Amino acid sequence: MITVIGSINMDLVVRTDHFPKQGETRLGNLFATIPGGKGANQAVAAARLGADVKLLGVVGNDAFGHELTQTLKNEGIHTQAIQQVEEPTGIANILVSNKDNRIIVVPGANHKWDAQMIQAMEAIIPKSKVVVFQLEIPVDMVRRGLALCKEHGVQAILNPAPTDAFTEELLEYGALLTPNESEAETIWGADWKNAIGEFPNQVVVTLGEDGAMYPGTTDAVYVTGYPVEVVDTTGAGDTFNGALAYGLSQDWELSKAIEFANAAASLSVEALGAQTGMPALQAVMERMTR
Repeated sequence: MITVIGSINMDLVVRTDHFPKQGETRLGNLFATIPGGKGANQAVAAARLGADVKLLGVVGNDAFGHELTQTLKNEGIHTQAIQQVEEPTGIANILVSNKDNRIIVVPGANHKWDAQMIQAMEAIIPKSKVVVFQLEIPVDMVRRGLALCKEHGVQAILNPAPTDAFTEELLEYGALLTPNESEAETIWGADWKNAIGEFPNQVVVTLGEDGAMYPGTTDAVYVTGYPVEVVDTTGAGDTFNGALAYGLSQDWELSKAIEFANAAASLSVEALGAQTGMPALQAVMERMTR
């Protein structure tokens, strides 16, 4: 089983031809509410590939919270460990333009973890094959979860986004770290490619259309990207992480799991919205044979 411990948001997506400058007003050409949140996205990505997935997270007792929980159930994800609180459900305000995006997250209920959620985490992690974390929930909960994974010998993936809450101390738990290029630079500085060499097979950096890279035992290994017609890059990293978790849950070598995740992420950018373009297993396998 893959367990995802993380955020559940409603994405409020606005598409425009040009990002507004400070103080400027621009017209948009699309508005949509789309299920999101890095935790939910990564859970959906893994479930679409056929994995048995359980999601631990918190939503509000409001329309968004009810809708998001039902959407996750419709994806076949186990939602029994999703708690409902009176704080509003988290949202992400996503501005999309010219195949790029800018995102502001308002955590809301995602930051309302309590003793009940800790107990659920302590019960579920030892039964899991792979556990995936991000940093849109309280970092203390991530730290506690990583410690449990280490204690029970469970493979952990930590997607360090957003990087505000990240500290290098989190690397001490042995999780596989999956930043994108800008996050890697925030964590280690401009010389991040050399810095991650200290963590062979523990850091995978996603490079957008250029694929991914990771420090192997001796040299850096690059995984080539796929030429695609990009519609929206939102959720590409989440698709990568969900697919990576799927590969590791199948006992694949890290290199194969990364190649698989790279192919899945390339498919995800061909549709608007984080979860909309997340592919099924057959589509990923077909892309890998191109």
